[in-house]
Amino acid sequence: MLMELTTTFHALKEWAVAVNALEDGKTIMLLRKGGIHERNGHFQVAQKQILLYPTCEHQQAFMLKAEYANSVYPVTSGWHPETVRIGSWAEITDILPVSDESIVNTLLPFHIWNEHFISDRLKWKPRQPLYILLLRTYQLPEQEIPYHAKYGGCKSWIDLDQPIHLQGAKPVLSDFAYTQLVETIRKIVGDKLYAPSF
Repeated sequence: MLMELTTTFHALKEWAVAVNALEDGKTIMLLRKGGIHERNGHFQVAQKQILLYPTCEHQQAFMLKAEYANSVYPVTSGWHPETVRIGSWAEITDILPVSDESIVNTLLPFHIWNEHFISDRLKWKPRQPLYILLLRTYQLPEQEIPYHAKYGGCKSWIDLDQPIHLQGAKPVLSDFAYTQLVETIRKIVGDKLYAPSF
């Protein structure tokens, strides 16, 4: 059940191209393996309700489908903007671990990455599954926040210095459209829902 949040400072860092796709309703899916906070060797999402924090440094056009690769511009290692655009928050509604490459390939129409990305992710730490996160995204009145060095580095979860107000957020997809997508994806993955304790 969605809690009525009014502010939050918890954020998930993700490629800017993926954040844009979530905000535009082109996908509800992120694929994750590394950078996830683990405690006692168990996979855990740090927060279920998070701001989406777009990053540019590690975006790689060759791992994206052509229609998304065109919007990625390479930046030098260590580059960061002076300010960061926060335009959305999301609730992670489902976490689905998948190790079967054929299942992951069947999910290709539902996300922005290409076969190269999937193969690369599955081969890295092969004993660990690929985690599919399904996100219900809400658009916020856009705002720019100052960049701080502690937001950098290869970590997925960060806490912003100042909370962001969530009032006025509008869901990107209707309840019906989002539920239909989730049901379709869950059928492809099968009965493998991973329910973390928050």
